[in-house]
Amino acid sequence: MRSPIPDYLAEVLEEVRGDERGDVADYIPELARANPDLTAIALATVEGSVYCVGEAGREFSIQSMSKPFTYSLALGDQGFDDVAARIGVEPSGEAFNEISLEAGTGRPLNPMINAGAIAAHSLVRASSTAERDRRVLEHYSAFAGRELGVAEEVFESEQSTGHRNLGLGHLMKAFGIIDDDPVDVVNGYIRQCSVSVTVRDLAHMAATLANAGVQPVTGERVVRADVVRHVLSVMTSCGMYDAAGDWLTTVGIPAKSGVAGGIIGVLPGQVGVAVFSPRLDVHGNSVRGIRVMERLSRDLGMHLMEATRPSRSAIRDHRVESVRGEDVTVYELQGDLVFVSTESLIRHAVENPPSTRIVVFDLHRVDEISDVARKMSAEAARRMKLDGHRVVLVDPNGVLPSFDLGDGTTPEYSSSIADIDVSPR
Repeated sequence: MRSPIPDYLAEVLEEVRGDERGDVADYIPELARANPDLTAIALATVEGSVYCVGEAGREFSIQSMSKPFTYSLALGDQGFDDVAARIGVEPSGEAFNEISLEAGTGRPLNPMINAGAIAAHSLVRASSTAERDRRVLEHYSAFAGRELGVAEEVFESEQSTGHRNLGLGHLMKAFGIIDDDPVDVVNGYIRQCSVSVTVRDLAHMAATLANAGVQPVTGERVVRADVVRHVLSVMTSCGMYDAAGDWLTTVGIPAKSGVAGGIIGVLPGQVGVAVFSPRLDVHGNSVRGIRVMERLSRDLGMHLMEATRPSRSAIRDHRVESVRGEDVTVYELQGDLVFVSTESLIRHAVENPPSTRIVVFDLHRVDEISDVARKMSAEAARRMKLDGHRVVLVDPNGVLPSFDLGDGTTPEYSSSIADIDVSPR
């Protein structure tokens, strides 16, 4: 059986490919040369699986998606109170590069706009500019689960046009928000924005936040769980700049965008999502990326206000047992079935395909199943039947209503495993 998740993502990708609204970020020479038609999607779970479609191997600069990760490093280095003394957490309602500082204190309103991100970069503990750059890059690499690098051509291009950011740096130096040389700090900020990533990298980085700071593949704790909670809270209210309100109501997950065309989204306890497409709207957010995230949120039940109790694995037991002399494969399921727990079940079945004619899904310990989990389960059952298996559901509580297996038939139901009809069909 093949997982239906890549097919679903490919369908979403094709739906948005024809949208030619928006323009690339032409105010940065290197970004102005981007191919506007590139589009890629990646989804990574907290258990370490990742699904990619489109131009997923294409590298691009992380840009403002770097801001949550540097902020998390600053929080870990300095502590919440010291960082809060220099950077606020209130939505600005303004563009990402607005010259916006708190009256009287000179604090940036939040770490997701440029001023706040520059201040956050300055708070990364280091004895030199080079050491700070190294620590930031190592921090990003730990999130991604692989060694990342800087696109020097992007850095030089942004540095040549970074006068507004330099102005912010000098203003914050005057207010005492930044202690170090503002030119060095701004150049360091530009360098962090120039780190090269793919959507796969970004999905893993987002999934690390979803996994409370533990990288799902390497198992390394990158940041503390309380830091993650703080960062995700700020991403929720401030991550999409002056479009944050629309984003929260329509997509409803913590997110951050970048002017190279990327967007990351984090559904705590479940998945990290990344999208790349360089055409931007007036807010500086990817046009196709927003459409993809809206579709994923709607289809996969990702909106925070729809969250059910988290369930990382649907499988309580997987075994082969004999029923009146016939071997049957049994998947005993448990808890609440949501996207990530059902993905875990499907992945297990793909990687360990059943060897018996009859496959049983025992649902008697399942409390609730979400809409997306119902659709995924139905598609998995359909594909198992196409592979030649008989699919039987033990569902005494009626959590999974009958559905079409794609050929006008429905799954078989049984009151218990012992009562399964094993006669030839």
